[in-house]
Amino acid sequence: MVIGITCYPVAGGSGVVATELGQQLAMRGHQVHFIAYALPFRLDRYQTNLMYHGVETTAYPLFKYPPYTLTLAAKMAEVVRSFQLDILHVHYAIPHATCAFLAKQLLAATSSKQPKIITTLHGTDITLVGSDPSFYDITRFSILSSDKVTAVSKYLAHETKEVFKIESNIEVIYNFIDGDRFKLDNDKKNRHEFAHDNEYLIAHISNFRPVKRILDVIDIFNKIAEKLPAKLLLIGEGPDTILARRQINKRNLTDKVVFLGNQCRVEAVLPCADLFLLPSEEESFGLAALEALACGVPVIGTSGTGLVEVVDDYKNGFLLPVGDTSSMARAAISLLQDKERLSAFKKQATKSAYAKFDAEKVVSDYETLYEKALNE
Repeated sequence: MVIGITCYPVAGGSGVVATELGQQLAMRGHQVHFIAYALPFRLDRYQTNLMYHGVETTAYPLFKYPPYTLTLAAKMAEVVRSFQLDILHVHYAIPHATCAFLAKQLLAATSSKQPKIITTLHGTDITLVGSDPSFYDITRFSILSSDKVTAVSKYLAHETKEVFKIESNIEVIYNFIDGDRFKLDNDKKNRHEFAHDNEYLIAHISNFRPVKRILDVIDIFNKIAEKLPAKLLLIGEGPDTILARRQINKRNLTDKVVFLGNQCRVEAVLPCADLFLLPSEEESFGLAALEALACGVPVIGTSGTGLVEVVDDYKNGFLLPVGDTSSMARAAISLLQDKERLSAFKKQATKSAYAKFDAEKVVSDYETLYEKALNE
């Protein structure tokens, strides 16, 4: 098959999943074309069967903002014509599914081949952006105009149907782990760079948006550090980074926190951690949590979100109510102090990650979905 993939190319779950899906499909012999305004975050090496097409926007005095959606739709249509794409797989309803629909209309006007549109919903395109009244109708239209729609969790599929009154089927295809990348034998040779042997290393990865509740991460860590020698490893960056630094300074934690910024190879760092914190207000799935589990790191996250499908409560982590930093800290301290239980959680973390979310199965599910769309 010839497949076009559009995603946000920056650090974040949807872009990471889209990129790694494209890489997996290319390894299976499919021709994959990424269409985006920048090279995707994890597309960090040359690969056979994989191409990138940049979307250029035009600065014109009449436009207050560059019309990216229009240029993206035009580029999609151009790539479809040039390479005879079978599938346009877009990640995020707004604006990518909308652009794919417009591209399809452009192609219909010239009697060109029209690809099938597959839209994968990742979370904030539904729970934050799409549910905004100004975007509601266009989001719903874009979902209904897609040939197939997938969601990365049952939780998100249910939320989408509820919020947008969708009666058609939304297939659940989970995010996945690349076994070759997140090897079971990842060692901790870098650990000394972040913590001493007698210190516990707590990690967090996110785009530092308000929904990730970075201040809760700091509050939980502060409570842990009051009881145990520990360091906090923060990976990522975003709008709340400055807020996080201020809070760290205010609590005199500067010497206990390490900022690494965005890292495209988190598997080189995560195995060093003893515990992973993801106390988000909303998580449709929690790819960062899955990557931590794959590296043998137990997770403390929030209940009532998509994390319930990723983290096995009381087996490889704990899920607690949003904002309950005291309970999260108590759970963390209790686990870290019980070496036997911590070791069991770590083993179960790796085991469950590969048993439920291995790339081999999940990518095959996408291939089956593509074939189904093409045969309808």
